[in-house]
Amino acid sequence: MAGAGKSTIGEALARRLGWAFMDSDHLIEAIYAARLQDVTDALSKDAFLDVEASVVSSIKANRTVIATGGSVVYREKAMRHLATLGPLVHLAVPLQTVEERIARNPQRGLAIAPGQTLRDIFLERQDLYTRYATLCCEASCKTPQECVNWIMGNLPPETIASDNTAAG
Repeated sequence: MAGAGKSTIGEALARRLGWAFMDSDHLIEAIYAARLQDVTDALSKDAFLDVEASVVSSIKANRTVIATGGSVVYREKAMRHLATLGPLVHLAVPLQTVEERIARNPQRGLAIAPGQTLRDIFLERQDLYTRYATLCCEASCKTPQECVNWIMGNLPPETIASDNTAAG
């Protein structure tokens, strides 16, 4: 979910592993030469989700921690592709935390349909995050470093020892 800490924790996890870090939102911004919020504003929600799924499904990377946009879970094709790259880590935080963090950065680019609220998308995504996640890190009471420690302690050992990608 937006504001869960995917980029912050993903970067710290990549440093700890000695791997590369990639943010799929930045890939979309590079393709469109525009801020993510401008891209989401210019497209319908479904059109944006299709673009996001296409970009994410084209990622080919090893030894890379990938932070995706929170809306990637709406497209099974993208989630299946990410699962081939490595374990999927869901950072679980409460709605109040998401609301506070988004309020501090309202230009973060949120895929939301007209008439939908942040609460609506938070609730509809929870089952999807749980369905696709290999690991679910309860991140609300942890610092980013504590989240990294938890993820490292719960990753399958073969993930760290192999050339696979950890996606989260």
